[in-house]
Order: sequence, then C-alpha cells, then structure tokens
Amino acid sequence: MAQFNRFTGIFPLFRAIKGIKVNHSSNYKSAIALENLYPNSKLTLTTPSKIPETNEKFNGYIPVKELQITYSRSSGPGGQNVNTVSTKVDLRFHLESATWLNEDIRAKLLEIQKNKLNKEGYLVIKSDLTRQQHMNLADCLSKLRKMIWAACAADAPAPAPSAEFLEMARRRKEKAARERLLEKRSRSMTKQDRQAPSLD
Repeated sequence: MAQFNRFTGIFPLFRAIKGIKVNHSSNYKSAIALENLYPNSKLTLTTPSKIPETNEKFNGYIPVKELQITYSRSSGPGGQNVNTVSTKVDLRFHLESATWLNEDIRAKLLEIQKNKLNKEGYLVIKSDLTRQQHMNLADCLSKLRKMIWAACAADAPAPAPSAEFLEMARRRKEKAARERLLEKRSRSMTKQDRQAPSLD
C-alpha cells in the first residue's frame, strides 16, 4: 500500500496533461531546417510511376521483375556465416525474349557476351563479392548495366576526331620523322668512320 501511495500524486498530473490540447501547427522552423538551408528548393521527393521514354536505346533502367534471381551459399573464407546464409547471387534472363531491351542491343549482346550464355540462351551473371546479399545483387545489376552500355557503345558510330587530336597526331608524325632521319644520319656517319682512309 505504501508503494502505491508514492505514485498517487502522479495520476492527477496525467489527467491534467491529458486534457491539454497541443497545437501541432506551429510555425517555428529551426535554423537548420531544410526550408531555411535551401529556400529555393521544392523539397518534394517523388518517384515516377513509369520510366520516361527517351530517344536513347538504353537509359540505365533494368526491370528486376524480368530477371530470375536466386541465392546460394558463398564460397571462400567467412567463418560459419558462409555456411548458414545464402549471400551468393545468380542473376539470369533469357536474352532473345527480353523485350525491355532494344533489338539492336540484344543482337550486340549475343555477339559480345556469347561466353556468358548457357545452352537455353540465358545470360548468367554471378556475384559473391561481399557477404551481404543485397550488395551482391547490386553488383550483379551493375555488371549487367555495364554490359548493356558496352553493347550500346560498340553499336554507336565512332566520333569524328577533334582538331586538337589531329594537330597532336601531326606533331607526333613530324617528330617521328625527325628522329628517324637523325638516326639514319648517325648510322651513315658511323659507317663512314669504319672505312679505311684513302691514300690519295
């Protein structure tokens, strides 16, 4: 009973606090609030409902739903965690039926990455770089994205050389010609010195 009496004075205080209406619509803003640090920013973060269409063949977007992703045990050091957690990522998709890729890119990937295709025509990418499942998945997606960018670059026409590059190439050719003539002249003088002097 004595223990209860120690807290009896708290209950009226709770009732009083419960009856107080707190105004949540305060106009107070801290000095380090985003509105004060970036007054011209809209401060709105939105996610587009769909990827905007561009004139590029590949804009970097990879639909994860179109990929087959499986996880397995990683090899190598890592203690008992390696034997209990599936962190190795196996990412694959059927290249010829991948409608989310441009037809030209698919043909170029078939040519460039033919060693990574299995008999069923699946492009296989694996990663056990880290002991974190999501990090290995990100590594697989990064590898796939680099493959697609490489296919786009190989399909694109070579850019015209700039004026600076042409001038640099001309100077290199002139320098190589001068060095060749100097070396030829040096060899000629060396041969002349080896000849016996004439008695005339």
